[in-house]
Amino acid sequence: MDKPKIIAYMKPSCGWSEGVRAVMRKYDLPFEDRDIINDPVQRQEMIQKTGQMLQPCVEIDGTMLADVSGEEVEAYMLAKSIVQNNDREADAPTNQPCENEMHGSDITFR
Repeated sequence: MDKPKIIAYMKPSCGWSEGVRAVMRKYDLPFEDRDIINDPVQRQEMIQKTGQMLQPCVEIDGTMLADVSGEEVEAYMLAKSIVQNNDREADAPTNQPCENEMHGSDITFR
């Protein structure tokens, strides 16, 4: 099976982005990891391709998946037979928000 061409537009440090990376590692898939925080050209390209500013955005063989989790990327690749299910566990959560976007804990002030 040929490896798909994958371009991922992501933040260097983010739960959603790390989930996408974990899925790529789980299936040993090479991909271009484009940094949208430190490289404004990559961010602009992502916005032009997707029409929106949320990330991660993952382009697989020309099909763009915008604002997706690793879980959603994995489900897409399985449904399209891009990858075959395997018994390996992802080495990071595949559906976790960026740390600054997590909610639910109380805020305390000193």
